[in-house]
Amino acid sequence: MTKKQPAPPAANARLHKHLAALGLGSRRLLETWIAQGKIRVDGRVAKLGDRVGARSRISIDGRPLRARAPARPRVLLYHKPEGEISTRSDPRGRPTVFRHLPKLRGARWVAVGRLDLNTRGLLLFTDDGELANRLMHPSFGVEREYMCRVYGDVDEAALARLRAGLRIGGELLRFDRVRRGRGDGRNAWFSVVVTQGRYREIRRLWEAAGCRLSRLIRVRYGGIELPRNLPPGKWRELPAAAAAKLARGAE
Repeated sequence: MTKKQPAPPAANARLHKHLAALGLGSRRLLETWIAQGKIRVDGRVAKLGDRVGARSRISIDGRPLRARAPARPRVLLYHKPEGEISTRSDPRGRPTVFRHLPKLRGARWVAVGRLDLNTRGLLLFTDDGELANRLMHPSFGVEREYMCRVYGDVDEAALARLRAGLRIGGELLRFDRVRRGRGDGRNAWFSVVVTQGRYREIRRLWEAAGCRLSRLIRVRYGGIELPRNLPPGKWRELPAAAAAKLARGAE
Protein backbone atom coordinates (compact mmCIF):
# COMPACT_ATOMS: atom_id res chain seq x y z
CA MET A 1 0.00 0.00 0.00
CA THR A 2 1.43 3.39 -0.96
CA LYS A 3 1.74 6.04 1.70
CA LYS A 4 -0.78 8.83 1.63
CA GLN A 5 0.87 12.08 0.54
CA PRO A 6 0.00 15.33 2.29
CA ALA A 7 -2.59 17.39 0.46
CA PRO A 8 -1.35 20.69 -1.02
CA PRO A 9 -2.96 23.92 0.14
CA ALA A 10 -6.44 24.09 -1.30
CA ALA A 11 -7.07 26.24 -4.37
CA ASN A 12 -9.15 29.31 -3.55
CA ALA A 13 -8.07 29.06 0.09
CA ARG A 14 -7.91 31.95 2.51
CA LEU A 15 -4.53 33.60 2.26
CA HIS A 16 -3.46 33.15 5.87
CA LYS A 17 -4.44 29.45 5.83
CA HIS A 18 -2.58 28.90 2.56
CA LEU A 19 0.61 30.46 3.95
CA ALA A 20 0.31 28.59 7.25
CA ALA A 21 0.08 25.28 5.36
CA LEU A 22 3.36 26.18 3.65
CA GLY A 23 5.04 26.51 7.04
CA LEU A 24 5.51 30.30 7.00
CA GLY A 25 4.08 30.82 10.48
CA SER A 26 0.99 30.51 12.62
CA ARG A 27 -2.37 31.79 11.41
CA ARG A 28 -2.23 34.57 14.01
CA LEU A 29 1.22 35.73 12.86
CA LEU A 30 0.21 35.68 9.21
CA GLU A 31 -2.99 37.62 9.92
CA THR A 32 -0.78 40.22 11.63
CA TRP A 33 1.48 40.44 8.56
CA ILE A 34 -1.56 40.90 6.32
CA ALA A 35 -2.94 43.67 8.57
CA GLN A 36 0.50 45.37 8.50
CA GLY A 37 0.53 45.38 4.69
CA LYS A 38 3.56 43.09 4.43
CA ILE A 39 1.92 40.72 1.93
CA ARG A 40 0.88 41.40 -1.67
CA VAL A 41 -1.20 39.21 -3.97
CA ASP A 42 -0.98 39.78 -7.72
CA GLY A 43 0.68 43.14 -7.13
CA ARG A 44 -1.79 44.63 -4.65
CA VAL A 45 -1.66 44.83 -0.89
CA ALA A 46 -3.53 41.86 0.58
CA LYS A 47 -6.46 42.25 2.95
CA LEU A 48 -7.73 39.99 5.73
CA GLY A 49 -10.14 37.47 4.20
CA ASP A 50 -8.50 37.44 0.73
CA ARG A 51 -8.44 34.14 -1.09
CA VAL A 52 -5.71 32.80 -3.34
CA GLY A 53 -5.54 30.14 -6.02
CA ALA A 54 -2.88 28.05 -7.68
CA ARG A 55 -1.81 30.89 -10.00
CA SER A 56 -1.80 33.68 -7.43
CA ARG A 57 1.49 35.63 -7.25
CA ILE A 58 2.32 36.24 -3.59
CA SER A 59 5.14 38.33 -2.15
CA ILE A 60 6.14 38.96 1.48
CA ASP A 61 8.07 42.15 2.25
CA GLY A 62 8.70 42.51 -1.48
CA ARG A 63 10.16 39.02 -1.89
CA PRO A 64 8.22 36.70 -4.23
CA LEU A 65 6.99 33.50 -2.65
CA ARG A 66 8.06 30.52 -4.69
CA ALA A 67 5.36 27.92 -5.17
CA ARG A 68 6.21 24.68 -3.43
CA ALA A 69 4.34 21.63 -2.26
CA PRO A 70 4.20 21.30 1.51
CA ALA A 71 6.48 18.63 2.92
CA ARG A 72 5.45 16.26 5.63
CA PRO A 73 5.23 18.20 8.87
CA ARG A 74 8.17 18.22 11.24
CA VAL A 75 7.45 18.17 14.97
CA LEU A 76 9.89 18.87 17.79
CA LEU A 77 9.52 17.87 21.44
CA TYR A 78 11.16 20.45 23.68
CA HIS A 79 11.66 20.21 27.43
CA LYS A 80 11.09 23.79 28.50
CA PRO A 81 12.89 24.75 31.71
CA GLU A 82 11.59 27.28 34.19
CA GLY A 83 12.78 30.81 33.45
CA GLU A 84 12.25 30.76 29.67
CA ILE A 85 9.39 32.58 27.95
CA SER A 86 7.35 31.11 25.12
CA THR A 87 7.68 34.02 22.68
CA ARG A 88 10.08 34.50 19.79
CA SER A 89 11.73 37.56 21.36
CA ASP A 90 11.48 39.55 24.57
CA PRO A 91 12.08 43.30 24.98
CA ARG A 92 13.44 42.64 28.47
CA GLY A 93 16.08 40.29 27.11
CA ARG A 94 14.86 37.17 28.90
CA PRO A 95 15.76 33.80 27.32
CA THR A 96 13.12 32.36 25.00
CA VAL A 97 12.26 28.80 24.04
CA PHE A 98 13.21 29.46 20.41
CA ARG A 99 16.91 30.04 21.08
CA HIS A 100 17.71 26.30 21.30
CA LEU A 101 15.80 25.14 18.20
CA PRO A 102 17.45 24.06 14.93
CA LYS A 103 17.36 26.51 12.01
CA LEU A 104 14.83 26.14 9.19
CA ARG A 105 15.15 27.31 5.60
CA GLY A 106 12.10 28.99 4.08
CA ALA A 107 9.89 28.32 7.12
CA ARG A 108 9.75 28.92 10.85
CA TRP A 109 8.96 26.93 13.96
CA VAL A 110 5.49 27.52 15.39
CA ALA A 111 4.93 26.79 19.07
CA VAL A 112 1.90 24.64 19.84
CA GLY A 113 0.51 26.67 22.73
CA ARG A 114 2.63 28.23 25.45
CA LEU A 115 3.97 27.57 28.91
CA ASP A 116 4.39 30.50 31.27
CA LEU A 117 7.70 31.61 32.75
CA ASN A 118 7.47 29.45 35.88
CA THR A 119 6.14 26.29 34.20
CA ARG A 120 8.39 23.60 32.76
CA GLY A 121 7.72 20.52 30.68
CA LEU A 122 6.66 19.44 27.22
CA LEU A 123 6.35 22.09 24.51
CA LEU A 124 5.71 21.08 20.89
CA PHE A 125 6.94 22.93 17.82
CA THR A 126 6.06 22.32 14.18
CA ASP A 127 6.86 23.86 10.81
CA ASP A 128 3.19 23.42 9.78
CA GLY A 129 1.08 26.37 10.93
CA GLU A 130 -2.18 24.61 10.09
CA LEU A 131 -1.23 21.60 12.21
CA ALA A 132 -0.32 23.91 15.11
CA ASN A 133 -3.69 25.64 14.83
CA ARG A 134 -5.60 22.36 14.91
CA LEU A 135 -3.64 21.06 17.91
CA MET A 136 -4.39 24.25 19.84
CA HIS A 137 -8.01 24.88 18.86
CA PRO A 138 -10.49 24.09 21.68
CA SER A 139 -12.89 22.37 19.26
CA PHE A 140 -10.43 19.49 18.83
CA GLY A 141 -10.31 18.84 22.57
CA VAL A 142 -6.64 17.85 22.68
CA GLU A 143 -5.70 16.82 26.22
CA ARG A 144 -2.88 18.48 28.14
CA GLU A 145 -1.69 16.65 31.25
CA TYR A 146 0.21 18.36 34.06
CA MET A 147 1.79 17.34 37.33
CA CYS A 148 1.09 19.88 40.08
CA ARG A 149 2.71 20.19 43.49
CA VAL A 150 0.07 21.76 45.69
CA TYR A 151 0.11 23.05 49.24
CA GLY A 152 -3.28 23.25 50.95
CA ASP A 153 -6.30 21.30 52.12
CA VAL A 154 -7.51 19.26 49.15
CA ASP A 155 -10.23 16.81 50.13
CA GLU A 156 -12.65 14.92 47.89
CA ALA A 157 -15.18 17.76 48.07
CA ALA A 158 -12.57 20.21 46.77
CA LEU A 159 -11.65 17.84 43.94
CA ALA A 160 -15.31 17.48 43.02
CA ARG A 161 -15.65 21.29 42.79
CA LEU A 162 -12.57 21.49 40.57
CA ARG A 163 -14.03 18.86 38.24
CA ALA A 164 -17.46 20.52 38.16
CA GLY A 165 -15.96 23.94 37.45
CA LEU A 166 -15.42 27.29 39.14
CA ARG A 167 -16.35 30.65 37.68
CA ILE A 168 -13.21 32.80 37.71
CA GLY A 169 -13.00 36.22 36.08
CA GLY A 170 -16.18 35.59 34.12
CA GLU A 171 -14.97 32.22 32.79
CA LEU A 172 -16.07 28.75 33.85
CA LEU A 173 -12.85 26.80 34.38
CA ARG A 174 -12.52 23.16 35.40
CA PHE A 175 -10.25 20.16 35.37
CA ASP A 176 -11.41 17.43 33.00
CA ARG A 177 -9.67 14.96 35.31
CA VAL A 178 -7.75 15.35 38.55
CA ARG A 179 -6.27 12.67 40.81
CA ARG A 180 -3.99 12.67 43.82
CA GLY A 181 -0.44 11.44 43.34
CA ARG A 182 2.43 10.98 45.76
CA GLY A 183 2.71 12.96 48.96
CA ASP A 184 0.30 13.34 51.82
CA GLY A 185 -1.12 15.89 54.20
CA ARG A 186 -1.12 19.48 52.96
CA ASN A 187 1.77 19.07 50.49
CA ALA A 188 1.07 16.63 47.67
CA TRP A 189 1.32 16.07 43.92
CA PHE A 190 -1.74 15.91 41.66
CA SER A 191 -2.21 14.91 38.04
CA VAL A 192 -4.64 17.15 36.15
CA VAL A 193 -5.93 17.02 32.57
CA VAL A 194 -7.43 19.98 30.68
CA THR A 195 -8.50 20.42 27.07
CA GLN A 196 -9.18 24.15 26.71
CA GLY A 197 -5.68 25.61 27.08
CA ARG A 198 -6.93 28.86 28.63
CA TYR A 199 -4.62 31.47 30.07
CA ARG A 200 -3.07 30.26 33.37
CA GLU A 201 -6.19 28.15 34.00
CA ILE A 202 -4.43 25.57 36.19
CA ARG A 203 -2.87 28.18 38.48
CA ARG A 204 -6.15 30.10 38.66
CA LEU A 205 -8.13 26.99 39.58
CA TRP A 206 -5.82 25.94 42.40
CA GLU A 207 -5.75 29.51 43.75
CA ALA A 208 -9.55 29.67 43.65
CA ALA A 209 -9.61 26.42 45.67
CA GLY A 210 -7.50 28.12 48.34
CA CYS A 211 -4.28 26.26 47.52
CA ARG A 212 -0.75 27.34 46.59
CA LEU A 213 0.79 25.81 43.48
CA SER A 214 4.57 25.48 43.90
CA ARG A 215 5.49 23.32 40.87
CA LEU A 216 3.78 22.89 37.50
CA ILE A 217 5.09 20.47 34.86
CA ARG A 218 3.41 19.56 31.56
CA VAL A 219 4.03 15.87 30.96
CA ARG A 220 1.76 15.16 27.97
CA TYR A 221 0.20 16.92 24.98
CA GLY A 222 -2.37 14.75 23.22
CA GLY A 223 -0.76 11.36 22.71
CA ILE A 224 2.80 12.66 23.06
CA GLU A 225 4.53 12.31 26.43
CA LEU A 226 7.56 14.17 27.72
CA PRO A 227 10.47 11.69 27.38
CA ARG A 228 11.97 10.86 30.76
CA ASN A 229 15.50 11.08 29.36
CA LEU A 230 15.07 14.49 27.66
CA PRO A 231 16.86 17.09 29.83
CA PRO A 232 15.46 20.62 30.30
CA GLY A 233 16.58 22.93 27.50
CA LYS A 234 16.94 20.09 24.98
CA TRP A 235 14.79 19.06 22.02
CA ARG A 236 14.12 15.85 20.12
CA GLU A 237 12.46 15.47 16.73
CA LEU A 238 9.41 13.24 16.44
CA PRO A 239 10.02 10.49 13.88
CA ALA A 240 8.46 11.23 10.48
CA ALA A 241 5.89 8.42 10.77
CA ALA A 242 4.80 9.63 14.21
CA ALA A 243 4.56 13.24 12.99
CA ALA A 244 2.42 12.13 10.02
CA LYS A 245 0.18 10.15 12.39
CA LEU A 246 -0.19 13.20 14.62
CA ALA A 247 -1.19 15.30 11.61
CA ARG A 248 -3.77 12.74 10.49
CA GLY A 249 -5.24 12.58 13.98
CA ALA A 250 -5.67 16.36 14.06
CA GLU A 251 -7.60 16.51 10.78
